[in-house]
Amino acid sequence: MITFATISFLGWTLFVAAVSWFKTRKQRLRTTSDFFMGSRSLSFWVVGGSLFFTNMSANQFIGENESVYINNMTVMAWGMSSIVAMLVVSEFFMPLYLRIGAVTTADFLEERFDGATKKIVTFIFLAGYLLSLIPTVLYGGAVAFEGIFHLHEHLGISHWAAIWVFVVALAVIGCCYTLLGGFKAISISDSVQGLGMMIGGLLLPYFGFRYLGHGDVWAGIRTVLHTRTDHLNAIGSAGDQVPFSTIFTGMFLVNLYYWGMEQYIMQDALAAKNLEQGQKGIALACVGKLLAPLMLNIPGLIALHVYSHLDDTTSVFPRLVGDVMPPLWVGFIAAIVFGGALGTFNAGLNSSATLFIMNLYGPRKTAAPAPDGRRLIRAGKRFQVAVTLLGVGIAPFIMFFRGGFYTYIQKVSSFFSIPVFTVLVIGFATKKVPAVAAKAGLVFFVVIYALTQSVLPTGLHYLHVVFILFILTAGLMLFIGRVAPQAVPYRSRPMPLIDIRPWKHRHWYSLGLIIAVVLMFLLFSPYGLAK
Repeated sequence: MITFATISFLGWTLFVAAVSWFKTRKQRLRTTSDFFMGSRSLSFWVVGGSLFFTNMSANQFIGENESVYINNMTVMAWGMSSIVAMLVVSEFFMPLYLRIGAVTTADFLEERFDGATKKIVTFIFLAGYLLSLIPTVLYGGAVAFEGIFHLHEHLGISHWAAIWVFVVALAVIGCCYTLLGGFKAISISDSVQGLGMMIGGLLLPYFGFRYLGHGDVWAGIRTVLHTRTDHLNAIGSAGDQVPFSTIFTGMFLVNLYYWGMEQYIMQDALAAKNLEQGQKGIALACVGKLLAPLMLNIPGLIALHVYSHLDDTTSVFPRLVGDVMPPLWVGFIAAIVFGGALGTFNAGLNSSATLFIMNLYGPRKTAAPAPDGRRLIRAGKRFQVAVTLLGVGIAPFIMFFRGGFYTYIQKVSSFFSIPVFTVLVIGFATKKVPAVAAKAGLVFFVVIYALTQSVLPTGLHYLHVVFILFILTAGLMLFIGRVAPQAVPYRSRPMPLIDIRPWKHRHWYSLGLIIAVVLMFLLFSPYGLAK
């Protein structure tokens, strides 16, 4: 089995690399725009595919299927509610960023408040990447690969040692890919991998249901639909890991931040040829999110009936892949997971370097002779290597976090996401709130959230806590703006680098997507499959 799986894994992985090389073979990485933004030349197919697959990291494959196995389909709310958030970003955030010629999402904060606010937010972004994004991507990929290939059995080493081997391998390959190919190579490979994931999303449930039904796909489907139907429910109660009410509080805020401010996500959209291509790309990524439960949630439901008990629930997805699929397809799914891990890891590395070079390193050099593009690129590559080494040092220790892998990701990311989002929203909505209010808001949120999650537990779901702190922080900023308003009201200075005319059919597509989201929740509810 291992031979056939390895052949198909290498075949698909090399095919994706070859397509990426062929499409970028003539590009020259001379400027920061070339290396970090793909020369702002991405079509909507590339934008949509890259957005979708960058989001679909090994963290999602491992974490969401684990959550479905342990709890129920309520974790699906993250993906479905993100579609609405993406449409809001497409309509309001994208035009704003492109109108001012933004390279990083923090650029607006410098224009609206001051350079110091931009630097503070950049440090918060980088802290999030170093402590949350990069380590969890490496760990999730390592868990997936160990579960599929069982390296510890073949080499006679411990599970812990096998995780270390995969973490290091993923980090080295991903770092080399990023250093050599730049942003455009990453985006193109993500687009091809997105197509592969759609194929895998159909194949894995098919083989899973067939295995469950002892060769009969429909028998397997009937088993899932008529046994333990409580796991089919996506409408979470107050006692569930993801209560349905959180969709309208902290979850929506986290999704708005993720799709509208997270640099490694927004960088795909900011690199579009024009606003229309960016908005079409976001709509295409939304379609992918509608289909994503085939890979992220349905395998967890099937595993619930295949495995009565698992000591390590993070192995739900990789173990199911290894047990139910033919060897050639096991290698293909492994290649998709590998691509997902690399896609998010590469995007995180590239965005970390973009933030560091454009917001911290480059501005420091303005007093001296301005550094040329090649010098900035070299500095960015050195920073990427440093980030990789730090991520490798942290990733394996996530194994010891209690409460589930996906919960770890969301709780840690909330430290960095919502305070920045709050400042952005107030910056959007007001013209006289001063820079000191932004700084006070950032400090207030981070300190109080840390206290509620460690020293002074509230008993509330952490997403409700996030929403309450969002309201309090916004109120604090508005109060400061009232008693000490900005002397000169903010006025935007348009400096678009590309065509910012919007896509004229976007509203019809948005309506169709929102209806589809509602239908998905009805399907996985007590009014649908979870009767």
